[in-house]
Amino acid sequence: MDLVPALEEPLRQPLKSVLGPATAKVMAEHLGLHTVGDLLHHYPRRYEERGQLTHLADLPLDEHVTVVAQVADARLHTFASAKAPRGKGQRLEVTITDGSGRLQLVFFGHGVHKPHKELLPGTRAMFAGKVSVFNRRLQLAHPAYELLRGDPDEPGASVESWAGALIPIYPATAKLESWKIGKAIQTVLPTAQQAVDPLPDSLREGRGLVPLPEALLKIHRPQTKADIEDARSRLKWDEAFVLQVALARRRHADGQLPAVPRRPAPDGLLTAFDARLPFTLTDGQQRVSREIFDDLATSHPMHRLLQGEVGSGKTMVALRAMLAVVDAGGQAALLAPTEVLAQQHHRSVVEMMGELAEGGMLGGSEQGTKVVLLTGSTGAAARRHALLDLTTGEAGIVIGTHALIEDKVQFHDLGLVVVDEQHRFGVEQRDALRGKGKQPPHLLVMTATPIPRTVAMTVFGDLETSVLDQLPAGRSPIASHVVPAADKPHFLARAWERVREEVGNGHQAYVVCPRIGDEEDTPGKAGRKKAQQSPEDADKRPPLAVLDVADQLAKGPLQGLTVEVLHGRMHPDDKDAVMRRFAAGETDVLVATTVIEVGVNVPNATAMVIMDADRFGVSQLHQLRGRVGRGSAPGLCLLVTEMPEASPARQRLGAVAATLDGFELSRIDLEQRREGDVLGQAQSGARTSLKVLAVIEDEEIIAQAREEATAVVAADPELTHLPALRTALDALLDEEREQYLEKG
Repeated sequence: MDLVPALEEPLRQPLKSVLGPATAKVMAEHLGLHTVGDLLHHYPRRYEERGQLTHLADLPLDEHVTVVAQVADARLHTFASAKAPRGKGQRLEVTITDGSGRLQLVFFGHGVHKPHKELLPGTRAMFAGKVSVFNRRLQLAHPAYELLRGDPDEPGASVESWAGALIPIYPATAKLESWKIGKAIQTVLPTAQQAVDPLPDSLREGRGLVPLPEALLKIHRPQTKADIEDARSRLKWDEAFVLQVALARRRHADGQLPAVPRRPAPDGLLTAFDARLPFTLTDGQQRVSREIFDDLATSHPMHRLLQGEVGSGKTMVALRAMLAVVDAGGQAALLAPTEVLAQQHHRSVVEMMGELAEGGMLGGSEQGTKVVLLTGSTGAAARRHALLDLTTGEAGIVIGTHALIEDKVQFHDLGLVVVDEQHRFGVEQRDALRGKGKQPPHLLVMTATPIPRTVAMTVFGDLETSVLDQLPAGRSPIASHVVPAADKPHFLARAWERVREEVGNGHQAYVVCPRIGDEEDTPGKAGRKKAQQSPEDADKRPPLAVLDVADQLAKGPLQGLTVEVLHGRMHPDDKDAVMRRFAAGETDVLVATTVIEVGVNVPNATAMVIMDADRFGVSQLHQLRGRVGRGSAPGLCLLVTEMPEASPARQRLGAVAATLDGFELSRIDLEQRREGDVLGQAQSGARTSLKVLAVIEDEEIIAQAREEATAVVAADPELTHLPALRTALDALLDEEREQYLEKG
């Protein structure tokens, strides 16, 4: 008889049977919590000590916060309004303090009576609400609150309902305050005793970790700070280990699959291609190529992640791998996330290969092959030709978007799939393309987003990693500067002068904006909502838009220059025509959204101005900047912002301007973002995002968990002797259908 599911049952109970349908509905819709187990794994974000107060000084705008503070002052105002013309309108203004700062609370109308009686100066309470700005000051309007009364020893005190001396503050929503979540957790906490431990006993004891039921009790009801430490250390191991076991099993399974070894012919296509290169490959390109060729020669599929800085020559390495496979009688497919990028790749591959890309055509090389492009907008006749060339094997290389995955696309012998910017593809897309081979094809995943080692181990843990960390000869340095448009408007005027100077010297420029500008809601709410990003942005203007900026520049500071626009909602043919004109040097300035972020290669473009740069992430800014300085002339990147000097946004931009090292920037990016964002869009629920494991700080745990997991899986691939681990794994994989592991 299998006892594990029986033991698990209490944790699998739906919340509605324990907490009632109304609370359960809010928890499911807003926090992604459905079962008792989900709720037990909803850990406190932090803890407040009854004797201490929280920091009001650094509250984030537009976020839902919980604070513990003391009432300093409370005033009731009466005023006349449309609803109360006789001056009977009432507004209660309460000032709370925590020693670090003050915060205003406001209550209106009928909502003033209860707080007016309860929130007297000196009273301590927890307050929860959404931070907004009024008269340039932060405030909470109509916050929910719970009084923290007296001493626990006093008769009638309600402090027992709070866990000991440490008050857990939970990730909450506007519909459910932290203390209500805390009370719900108190209801289900006894069930934690029946939680089944996924860690093998030997590992847990060897690492000195507390059992899982104890860890759950200590994280929700800690008596001391040491309790919190014990619980967190234990729960970090759970997250790291279960995830690494899933990845180790995937690597193990991949290692069992058969694949056709692909070795390039001695004097074939690859040799001919190398002979026509006008430059020598960097040491890094040669080293990574050797790693890839060694993998391609084995009889199980290669699974390799190739990461390299923008402009480090990844495409060249990938193309040589594709040529090696074509040499060995197979076909190679390059999957790109957007049509603009697929067309760009096709153009640059055909240029690099010259007559070698015209196999079977007049004037083509005997050793050559055909390179076809297949995207959603490929015309019917061209599409028929391309599909035929793929089926017969005439085309050795196909480049395209997800159109390659359609059922109609058949390959003669697919040997290698190269995926560009993997984080933009779902796992089903990757597997559908791999399924088109007679045997599983080899897989090479490319990314220009530098990924710290631990993230690679966590996110791409089923892939071997190769890193290209040197730029090819002939790439120029890029100077980056922050342009504080609000503090120093003349700096912005100078930025446009610099663009004119670059164009005057025969070069071109990009101007990047966060928005297109043809949205129906531009003047309305949605545009404003996006803009509410920080207290400094008190006027909440919408993000700058491509269409408006292009128009203003053409009529103003860049008058007389050829200015064109490029964005994602244009017709594919129009996009391609704009890119071709820009690549040919016919356009001076291209005003675009982030569609140019990845892979667009115009060596003559030397300047980039990023408007509202504070609205982009660190990695995104680094990617965008990589579009300039691709030729022999030095690049210039200007980060325009209206954020004040002391703001976190300005510090972030300063960091981008200060270094060109993508790995350094990705660390900064990770430290500033929530861990869940880092692990990608695959995380559809709050449940499997890492809750206590911090990818940057917990490098050691992740590395150790990977070792332990590899050993466990090697000894028992099916986890037959570890039923509890198997259960935890099924929960993780069932949750995300393995997508999570593939950074879908």
